[in-house]
Amino acid sequence: MVTLANGGAWLVNGAEIIADGPKAQAALAAKTGRTVSKEEAKKQTIAYGILENHNTSGNMEKLKIKFDKLTSHDITFVGIIQTARASGLTKFPIPYVLTNCHNSLCAVGGTINEDDHLFGLTCAKKYGGVYVPPHQAVIHQFAREMLAGGGKMILGSDSHTRYGALGTMAMGEGGPELVKQLLNQTYDIRMPEVVGVYLTGKPEKGVGPQDVALAIIGAVFANGYVKNKVMEFVGPGVANLSADFRIGIDVMTTETTCLSSIWQTDDQIREFYEIHGREAEYKELAPGQTAYYDGLIEVDLSKVKPMIAMPFHPSNTYTIEELNANLTDILADVEKKAAVSLDNAVPYSLKDKVRDGRFYVDQGIIAGCAGGGFENICAAADILKGSYIGNQEFTLSVYPASMPIYMELIKNGCAATILETGAVMKTAFCGPCFGAGDTPANNAFSIRHSTRNFPNREGSKLQNGQIASVALMDARSIAATEFDGPIGKYQYHFDSKIYQNRVFDSHGVADPSVEIHFGPNIKDWPTMCALPENLVLQVVSEIHDPVTTTDELIPSGETSSYRSNPLGLAEFTLSRKDPAYVGLAKEIHKAQEALMDGKDPVTVKPELAEIMDEIHVQFPQAANDNIGFGSTIFAVKPGDGSAREQAASCQKVLGGWANIANEYATKRYRSNLINWGMLPFVIPDGDLPFTNHDYLFFPGIRKAVEEKAAEITGYVVDANGLKPFTVTLGELTDEERQIILKGCLINYNRVEK
Repeated sequence: MVTLANGGAWLVNGAEIIADGPKAQAALAAKTGRTVSKEEAKKQTIAYGILENHNTSGNMEKLKIKFDKLTSHDITFVGIIQTARASGLTKFPIPYVLTNCHNSLCAVGGTINEDDHLFGLTCAKKYGGVYVPPHQAVIHQFAREMLAGGGKMILGSDSHTRYGALGTMAMGEGGPELVKQLLNQTYDIRMPEVVGVYLTGKPEKGVGPQDVALAIIGAVFANGYVKNKVMEFVGPGVANLSADFRIGIDVMTTETTCLSSIWQTDDQIREFYEIHGREAEYKELAPGQTAYYDGLIEVDLSKVKPMIAMPFHPSNTYTIEELNANLTDILADVEKKAAVSLDNAVPYSLKDKVRDGRFYVDQGIIAGCAGGGFENICAAADILKGSYIGNQEFTLSVYPASMPIYMELIKNGCAATILETGAVMKTAFCGPCFGAGDTPANNAFSIRHSTRNFPNREGSKLQNGQIASVALMDARSIAATEFDGPIGKYQYHFDSKIYQNRVFDSHGVADPSVEIHFGPNIKDWPTMCALPENLVLQVVSEIHDPVTTTDELIPSGETSSYRSNPLGLAEFTLSRKDPAYVGLAKEIHKAQEALMDGKDPVTVKPELAEIMDEIHVQFPQAANDNIGFGSTIFAVKPGDGSAREQAASCQKVLGGWANIANEYATKRYRSNLINWGMLPFVIPDGDLPFTNHDYLFFPGIRKAVEEKAAEITGYVVDANGLKPFTVTLGELTDEERQIILKGCLINYNRVEK
């Protein structure tokens, strides 16, 4: 089904694979009549060409990328624009689309959701952007329909910013990276490795895009095979997939932890652009005659079976056949893993859902950027036709990804078919994906064609004794118990008037006279100081889960309403993972606040007197005029999942100066730390030299950052003196170092008024 190469591979004429090795050049010569160096062949990937066209550094090893377009949604664009405004924003320099699909229900927190929407509309007018009102489209579907273009690059403040199937290299990052683009700065990365995804065969009936995606995720997540790399989809199997099918696979590449994705294009993608009235945006993309990939994933589409990702990660995959054949063992394994993920905070059992040898579920959801596509919903309608979901606990909700899709489902009768079953059709909304819509009952089990099934993401609140869990499945499997009937092929017609009559588009023309709408929840970022010469950190949380998601660092769901209020949102930091974190972070932050007010920190944090006494034995020069105080957390591998910058900024506004990790799960989380002026320390895997609540001292930390020290010595401070240990910072660009030294991206860019 899915095979991973042990090394690199050559692709000849887009069709034939030659494994890298001693005999590779001879095989290449026999096929092409010439030899080609690995360096030259790397330039023949689709990804290389797109990156080269967007690189401004002149050095393809160290890229400085400028994107063509930007996109955000209503729990990210307020913070982004506020940061850019503090740095002197006067106009959006490139098209920037503000889509409202996360807080679109306006259901929590009084007026604050709609206040954010009006903030977005007035900013689109003032700075020259595009505003997509609530219920019109989820962020990624609007981007597919109206923004994507062959050979283009789009940056979005949502981790599932993936439009590779349409020939667009798209990346999801934290808000500060969009701020840089708004300020005419660049996205700086080393040239990423490119991994080929070589598709052959044709999917069997009943197999959908989520099945293929889960099969790939299950094969590559744990081993980091594509981490921070570009996945390039090629091979003869691509032609056997419709545009919608490719899109459904592509959006899930985020769950592999890859950097981005790109696909070869053909007439099916040309037709997609034609249907949407944007024929000029199509571009034929294909690798060159001899392309070299740093890794290769071979997928035989004909062997992919219906899949399921069991709680609590998209990589926890099985075929549905495996699940049914080994139900008791698999459920026991999920419960065992859950004990770690949930810290045994609540009783959790799945085996009690087995009745007469069959596993019963409580809810079905087909939704969002992954499941809400036209073909997925049409297929579900065909499978459901003539059935009834019943009048008991089970519910089924279907969310088309955009209003044009919804309109076509009404016109072709699929919406009526679904409604006749007792299922519910709802407007475009991302809530089921991040815990703000269709939250299951306590102990309920939900099957969803959406993107993620992390702990807490479906609405669980462990500290309140609430738990539910999600499994990911394709829409076809959600709709089917046993089905052997036809699945039709429906022609899609895009109604452009829906957007023309409702979406505000400035066409890039800014109107400085427009007054921005500020609701009472919209707050400015608090003042943040520069990195001091020396640093005292208290460890205020210690997390030993194999992976820590951004949902655990700052919960999703109802907290999303507070993302326009930095200090208000920070109260939720780690609230479902380590409820003691906020109080401890605030306590040590008092010392830093005292320093900034010209006071002695010992007066607000008396225990620091003994800590400073121990430090002064070895470092007598450490004093209030050259020291800083704050907090840090340790996590084994933090940052999997969402691009949300708040996973870092919430720690920062509570006084966080650093994270200490064995590794970072994603580039975007590490970038968020850096952009908020936090030190992304790495410590070798093994016995930690410190424990929770310990104090750490980093003498000369500012100098170490300035001078690009390969290793940094820190000290655990206790009554027995100072015990040294070593950390590193990993690779940092010169700009990233300056951001850390200044204290955050806002300080780095601030325009004094």
